[in-house]
Formats: sequence, C-alpha cells, structure tokens
Amino acid sequence: MQYRSLCSILIRCTTEGVLSGGGRHGIGFHDVISAANLLEAWKEFRRGKRGKQDVAEFELHLEEELFGLHRGLASGVWRPEPYAVFYVQDPKLRKIHKASVRDRVLYQAVYRKLYAVFDRGFIHDSYASRNRKGTHRGVERFAEFARKLTANYSKRGFALKCDIRKFFDGIDHEVLLALLARQISDPKLFYLIRIIIGSFETAPGKGLPLGNVTSQLFANVYLNELDQFVKHQLKAKYYIRYCDDFVILDASRERLEAHIATLRDFLSNTLLLLLHPRKVEIRKITSGVDFLGYVSLPHYRVLRTKTKRRMLRLANERNLSSYLGLCKHANAFTLEQLLKNRFPS
Repeated sequence: MQYRSLCSILIRCTTEGVLSGGGRHGIGFHDVISAANLLEAWKEFRRGKRGKQDVAEFELHLEEELFGLHRGLASGVWRPEPYAVFYVQDPKLRKIHKASVRDRVLYQAVYRKLYAVFDRGFIHDSYASRNRKGTHRGVERFAEFARKLTANYSKRGFALKCDIRKFFDGIDHEVLLALLARQISDPKLFYLIRIIIGSFETAPGKGLPLGNVTSQLFANVYLNELDQFVKHQLKAKYYIRYCDDFVILDASRERLEAHIATLRDFLSNTLLLLLHPRKVEIRKITSGVDFLGYVSLPHYRVLRTKTKRRMLRLANERNLSSYLGLCKHANAFTLEQLLKNRFPS
C-alpha cells in the first residue's frame, strides 16, 4: 500500500507539473545539451559504428550536425525523427526501433549525464545495462548466493524465477515520468525527457524502444521500484535481477510460493506490468537453475542445450571468439574443442 500511494502522488505531481521535492543532483537542461556534452556523446556513440553509412555521413558534416542539434534543442524546436524498424534474432525474434544518428547522439548525451544520478540509487544486484555488471557477473552472484543459502549445497534451497510479460512494451509513460521526476528538478530537462519518452508508443502512453540507450536507463529506473519492494518489503536476502528476468533464493519453498501473488499484485497495481504466466517457476537449487543463459548446478554450470545447439549451427569466423568467451564461463570443454576444430587458427 505504501508503494501504491507513493506512486499515485508522483503521478499526480507529474501530470500537474509539480517537479519540486525528491532528490537533487545539479544536472540541468544546459548541461545535457551543451556542445561539449554533445561532442563527448558523439565520441561514445560512434565506437564500433564508424563503418555504418548513416554514421559516416553524419561524421562528414559533424560540426554542422552537432551545432544544429544544439541550436534546435536550445530554441525548443527539436523533435525526434521517425524510427527505422528492423528485426534481430537474439535468439528469439525481436523488433528493434532505431532512431536517426542525430537523435541517438542526443540520447547518448542524456544518458551520459543522468546515468550516475540514477545508478547510485539502484541495488547492488541489478545487473543489466550497468557499468561493471552484466550477465556473467549475475551468474557468478547466483552461484555465490546458492552456496551461502545451502551451506555449500549441504542444505535445501529453492529458486523462484520470474519474467515480466512484454516488459518494454508495457512500460507506462506517466509512471516512468513520475519516477524520473524524483531526481530531475529542471523543468526544461524534464520536458525534453518527456518528449523523448513520448516519441515511441506500442499503445497509447505505453512502451519504450529497444534500440535507444536511454531505454536501458529508464528500464532500470522503472524496475528499481520492484528491486526496492523485494528487498525492503519482502525482505528477500538473495535476489538478482537482469532487465525483466529476476530470481529470489530461499530455504522455504512455501515462502517463495507466497511471494508470487504478492509480486503479481505489486507489479500490476504499482507498475502496471504483468508476470509472464508461463515463466514463473520454483526449482530446487540442487536440480539446476536456468538463469541468464546458463544452468547453474552445484559446483559448476553448463550452457543451455538450446544455446549449444544454436552455437554449433551458427558459428562462423566472425562470432567464434564471442562463442568461445561464453564457453569459458561454463563447463563446456567439449563444445569449446568442437568450435576450435571447426575453425582452426
């Protein structure tokens, strides 16, 4: 009830334009749109993309493009350009919305100024789209938690695995803006962020594009509410989240079963999200838990069978080093040798 009330107040304050209160950080609109910040954002954005035609064309007229972007923002006339749509298989088919180079440079500029402001309020065990985190650290943390909970696998323990249904499509714009308003006190910066968020919809007032760097930060801001709820209301000691996948470890299966209804109620009423009905399960830790691409078992981990089959089917000279890197984080000596033998150096 406390979280619902707080969220209702924040939403009302946002819709009424009341941006006072909450945290303060000293980052303002002009810090974000300054020519210096746009230039640094460009340098970060272009890494690994200079071979792309649209990026190369932007760079040919870099000074004109960056100062034009700055002037458009300063005068209030900037508006997002239409998104380009394409699909990636990763491994399931995902619909990606790609903004123009100009807009992606701006989104990088917003991200680089706001990341630290919000990241310092996140829990330690949130692992998606954060510096010095990622899937491998999340998997290592799972193993650490499993050992502690089970006294090195000598006691029983269970893992509740959950997934949020169509998470990025389901993010509510007004709820997100209310959460951002806690830290953003500059009305012009807040208005800019409102325009960015409103540039994309999967339904009226819903959704974030997977292709925007700002979406990664905004997703963590949104689900930080879930993190805080799990840690402080459910008082779960062993909890890990990576984007919309999360796991809670506990010695009591009954306690985890009771958490499911509580989590479903919190997500539905506070964040307007739904647990995926087919992706909620409780497993014995000693039987192996499939989380973040690996099956974690006592004292070792293996790659998912589907992942191994996909790697053997799709391996080529370009992705070999990446696949071998995945093998190094699991007991996958046989698979590693098969891949190396297929592409001897």
